[in-house]
Amino acid sequence: MVKGLIGKKIGMTQVFDKDGKVFPVTIIEAGPCFVTQVKSAEKDGYTAVQIGFGETKPAKLTGGEKGHLKRNNLPSLKHLREFRFKGEHGLSEGDKVSVDVFKVGERVDIVGTTKGKGFQGGMKRHGFSGGGKTHGQSDRGRSPGSNSSGTTPGRVYKGSRRPGHMGDVRATSQNLTVVLVDAERNLIGVNGSVPGAKGAVVVLKEARKQ
Repeated sequence: MVKGLIGKKIGMTQVFDKDGKVFPVTIIEAGPCFVTQVKSAEKDGYTAVQIGFGETKPAKLTGGEKGHLKRNNLPSLKHLREFRFKGEHGLSEGDKVSVDVFKVGERVDIVGTTKGKGFQGGMKRHGFSGGGKTHGQSDRGRSPGSNSSGTTPGRVYKGSRRPGHMGDVRATSQNLTVVLVDAERNLIGVNGSVPGAKGAVVVLKEARKQ
């Protein structure tokens, strides 16, 4: 079985265990997902399962997307993602995949897009300490300061940490523990934080570094 789902981040809450210890938990609405395509090594050069999530109006899909889904009489799905695997998976095109592919206690990796922060300075973006607050300094408190030297090298090295665009990048939270599986409501809860804002689309996969 391919352990992979597409979902939508609902938000965060907390869960108490039997000893009264509290855990921060992120709730994700994962599924129902549908298998939209199965790729094989003979035909495509690699083995993978493509899964779709999130019904939308047919008018919001392109003609190619509609035809791709119509082959298996699937609803208009907004988000499609591929999951590569090795060995047998037991899935066919048109199959439905729900949160019960994961069990409480299992470890998962969750891929999402972080919140966009826009243009930010060095202190917020990279954790710089800023300038000193003594000896008459009045206008360089949050400045990043010098970034290089004059004659040698006489330029700024590529990749130097400077102010700039922050956030809105792909990120992965690794090795999160599944603490809740609600198949009736298509909800799954993981211990810890997940990239993205509320309502963001995320991808759940079996953890690679278990």
